[in-house]
Amino acid sequence: MDIRIRPLEERDLPEADRIIRLAFGTFLGLPDPTKTFGDSDFAYTRLRASPASALGAELDGKLVGSNFATHWGSFGFFGPLSVEPHLWEHKVAQRLLGPTMNLFKRWGCRHTGLFTFSDSAKHAGLYQKFGYWPRFLTPVMSTPVANGNSIRYARFSQLSTEEKRQALRACREVTDAIYEGLDVSVDISAADTQHLGDTILLLDGSRLDAFAVCHVGPKTEAGSGVCYAKFAAVRPDAAAASNFEKLLDACEAYSAARGVARFSAGVNMARHEAYRTMVQRRYRTDLQGVAMQSGNDAAFNRPGVFVLDDWR
Repeated sequence: MDIRIRPLEERDLPEADRIIRLAFGTFLGLPDPTKTFGDSDFAYTRLRASPASALGAELDGKLVGSNFATHWGSFGFFGPLSVEPHLWEHKVAQRLLGPTMNLFKRWGCRHTGLFTFSDSAKHAGLYQKFGYWPRFLTPVMSTPVANGNSIRYARFSQLSTEEKRQALRACREVTDAIYEGLDVSVDISAADTQHLGDTILLLDGSRLDAFAVCHVGPKTEAGSGVCYAKFAAVRPDAAAASNFEKLLDACEAYSAARGVARFSAGVNMARHEAYRTMVQRRYRTDLQGVAMQSGNDAAFNRPGVFVLDDWR
């Protein structure tokens, strides 16, 4: 079988989106796999955020699979990786993973990871071939939101061009203190330029204590009625625990201001204090996967880290 791996292009997006929904819906046994994920999006926004980071698998001139890699400075992750179900036993996923590993090498990533089904031995076995090992569970949790939260926060979208540059530097300072070289500027900029939502900034004077990159509504990673934290981080200092609570308050307040019903975010259970806080605030788990990490290294999935993400 002559499978060709090539960069994914804008013209591929409708078919890539169809295959993502079909593949995940088929694996989950849904009655209509094509409706998987509703009106949320995991293809268009990612390719447009970083056009050189997506790969397509082609057979006889037809797209049959894709993989999206994300470059957060010294850290990278991939997914969703999807293949036409009738080709699942033909090692198309393995063919996509080789070039994905080359992307991470080219970017100089110190650590990489992924999110996958925690109960699938097949998925774990595939990714172990490429040096990934399952560590802690990652629940994606949510809570209903209501008006009335009066916490103050700034929004990246409302800053001037120079203020945005300063805010990006401040966000890099926070993430670098958590894990050297960690930088989510690509997703802050994507949320801003593609109008996917906003980045919430929690300030103490001119000092940035915490931030959250949020998607809101349809045609984003959130979907209708939801505000979703693609990534959030709190400066690692003595006030981190209380600032994490404030950041959740701010995200919930922003969700209410945008008129959505729920706020959603992922948190790896190795970040015990962050996970425990969300449980205590009565967040419920909507879905749960496992983080598989290169070399079985913890990276920033460890106690004392107040970060929200899930690597889907």
